[in-house]
Order: sequence, then C-alpha cells, then structure tokens
Amino acid sequence: MREGLENQKETGRAEAFSDGVFAIAITLLILEVKVPTPADASATGGLFEVLRRQWPMYVAYLASFATILVMWVNHHKMFTHICRVDDPFLFLNGLLLLFVSFVPFPTALVSEHLQFPSARSAALIYAGTYEVLAIAFNLLWGYAATHHRLLGSHVNAGLVQALTRQYRTGPALYLIAVGLAFFSAEASFGYCLLLAVYWACVGSLTRFFGDANAGIS
Repeated sequence: MREGLENQKETGRAEAFSDGVFAIAITLLILEVKVPTPADASATGGLFEVLRRQWPMYVAYLASFATILVMWVNHHKMFTHICRVDDPFLFLNGLLLLFVSFVPFPTALVSEHLQFPSARSAALIYAGTYEVLAIAFNLLWGYAATHHRLLGSHVNAGLVQALTRQYRTGPALYLIAVGLAFFSAEASFGYCLLLAVYWACVGSLTRFFGDANAGIS
C-alpha cells in the first residue's frame, strides 16, 4: 500500500510538471498574435484591413494550439496507464517537453514568413519541429510500454498495441509535411493543421475502443 501511494505521488508530480509546460507553451502562442497600432491601420486602409492581412498569424495560432492540445490530451491519457516512473522515463519526458516549449518559435516564424519567398524554409522548420515531437512521444511511450515496464496491471495488451500503432504513425505522417515544405509552404502548413484534427479523432476512437475492451487481457 505504501509503495503504491509513493508511485502515485511520483507520477502525479511528473504529470503536474508536464501540464505546466504544456500550459505555458499554449499561452505563449497568443503572444505572437500582434495587436495593430493606429499607425498600422492608417497605413493599410483601416483596422479591419490590417487584421485581414494578419491571417497567417491566426491560422498558425490555431494550428499550433490544436496540435499542443491534442498532444496534451494524449500525454494525459498515457499517464492514466502509467503507475510508476524512473529516471530514464523522466529524462525522456523532459526531452518531449523541450520540444513542446519550442513550438511557439516555429509558429511565430511561419506566421511571419508565410506570405514571403522564405515561406518554404519557415514551413520546413515548423513541420520538422512536429516530426521531432512525434519521435520524442514515441520514445517516451515505447520506454514505458516495453515489457509493461511502467504500466499498471489494469492495462491490457490490446490497448498497448492500439496506442503503439497510433503513436507510430506520427513520425511517418509528419515526414510527409516535411517533404511538402520543399514544394509548397501552404500545403505543408495546411497538412499540419489537418493532422491535428486527425489526431483528435483517432485519439477519441482509441479511447472509446480501449475502454470498451478494458477487460480483455
């Protein structure tokens, strides 16, 4: 009983720290959406016109917010299956959070450059960030799930396999976004936004079928 309480305390601390990083990263995204000055409005034909021209900022904010949100949901779901942590897991979790906290930078980059010749380079950095994030997420889950290393006894093999398959598609799908960036910044950026919607849908289905099969070992 005492050991179980200690394990719960340690996993709770790790998740609380992670939640804080996710929350800060999401908050920093909105800081990149600039408020037009009166001088900007006068120079571009009015406030609504300057707001319209800033559309890449709004789309970049939406895409990154959605992606971080979906990643946080999956991270939270992962911790419902993990009953203990160790040092390698904590460092791998820290690696994931390193890239999560980095997301506001490529978001700002792509929003500033999307309408300029440098757009493809910005989109490449943006898509590449999510590629590395997907790899880091797989490393974290793979370490915890291999041989049921850190998972609770309530987690059945079918759910582990379903989550592993879901997470493994991430690097492959974001690699497509990286490839698209060499040809079209808009296509790569739009594809990343669609992937956020895809992960939300797939995650919901996995949770539903996982819960439905919770008693299967």
